[in-house]
Amino acid sequence: MTIALRYAARSDVGLLREGNEDSAYASGRLLAVADGMGGHAHGEVASSVAIAAMSSLDEDAFGGDLLSAIEAAVRDANRRLHEMVGRDPSLKGMGTTLTAMLWSGTRVALVHVGDSRAYLLRSGELYQITHDHTLVQSLVDDGRITQEEAATHPQRSILLRALDGSGEVDPDLSLREAQLGDRYLLCSDGLSGVVSAETLHHTLSTIDDPETVVRTLVDLANRGGGPDNITCVLADVLELDEGFPPATEVAVVGAAGSTLGRAAQAPEAPGGHANPATMPQPVVTDDDLDAQEPRARAAARPARRRRLWPLLAAVGGVALVGGGLGWYFGNQWLDDQYFVGLRGEEIVVYQGVNTTLGPFELFDPVHHSTVSVAALGPAEQKQVRNGIPVADQAAGVKKVEELKASSEEGADGGKPAATPSPTPAATPRSGGTATPRPTNT
Repeated sequence: MTIALRYAARSDVGLLREGNEDSAYASGRLLAVADGMGGHAHGEVASSVAIAAMSSLDEDAFGGDLLSAIEAAVRDANRRLHEMVGRDPSLKGMGTTLTAMLWSGTRVALVHVGDSRAYLLRSGELYQITHDHTLVQSLVDDGRITQEEAATHPQRSILLRALDGSGEVDPDLSLREAQLGDRYLLCSDGLSGVVSAETLHHTLSTIDDPETVVRTLVDLANRGGGPDNITCVLADVLELDEGFPPATEVAVVGAAGSTLGRAAQAPEAPGGHANPATMPQPVVTDDDLDAQEPRARAAARPARRRRLWPLLAAVGGVALVGGGLGWYFGNQWLDDQYFVGLRGEEIVVYQGVNTTLGPFELFDPVHHSTVSVAALGPAEQKQVRNGIPVADQAAGVKKVEELKASSEEGADGGKPAATPSPTPAATPRSGGTATPRPTNT
């Protein structure tokens, strides 16, 4: 027996926001939702960077250690945000929540920072399997207010944890066992803060098709006022019959791009509908699940964060050309970012950010140096391999020249420099200044 995920993702700006700062990613082994914050400090950038960092898990081998892999990706996202703020101080104050699940068979690593949420529908019961990192939730945990009071508390929007690059991130991590028939929902608070847990339960229990579910959930949040961006990812755990053709596709929605990253077109299922089942995975049998009480939160929250039009409009469109996927980035912000990195073993200046989103790179080479990284010392090699942020292309070229000079000095092997011939000191002229004479070496 083999299993697969059948999934769908959707993101909507809502009714009151100017732009969408949420981002989400869905594939056969990774589900993630990020809710950016910061208003003028570009929360859409933060959520996109977080999703880009997590998407690397879809390509990298993680040796079966799911928790270490997903934690490393979160820390990498936080590091990238820190570096971006260092390059562009105007981004200071941006941040994002992150809730993500990494799959290997029925083993699932769950990471969580902030107040986006993950829910599990199992055997007819709905469970909230993440814990909000908010001030009001801490007050509820301490018994100082009730859940009902938390729903209308004036400080309910204050986060205690987020990814913002300002310090070490402290995510919640857990390893879970999925079961056939499980249904998972990841969402931003634009959904969970408007649509009650009872309505979520009813919708998840009565609608089978994942795409219809996420469309219905977004519509419900908008009917509830749509005060915030609305993003959700839904995944069903199902048994994949041998005769059932699997599909390979990636969905990236929200600020990181609207339904991007389709690596292949989903095959048609009976009735003419594309069936987003993933490649087969081996089954690990474990029916144990930590008992958790279903949580009900009915609460129409007012607008939580001021949103602006995205500066990181990741995509203008998707085009299938000759069977390949083309991405079109019309983004001034990306054009203003530069770093020194590697192209093979050559040191190169790149325009863009040192980030990949699934199979796509958010940078292009603008200067080739012909300098090999092998000529550098170990410390400098590490810096270049990690990417060295620079202010612009000219600064990048200057940095490459500095590295080149350093490599040439190292090539001298520490030989002593030739001793210059003595030169008589310049004699000042009366009423004038000394005129130095050139020294021959």
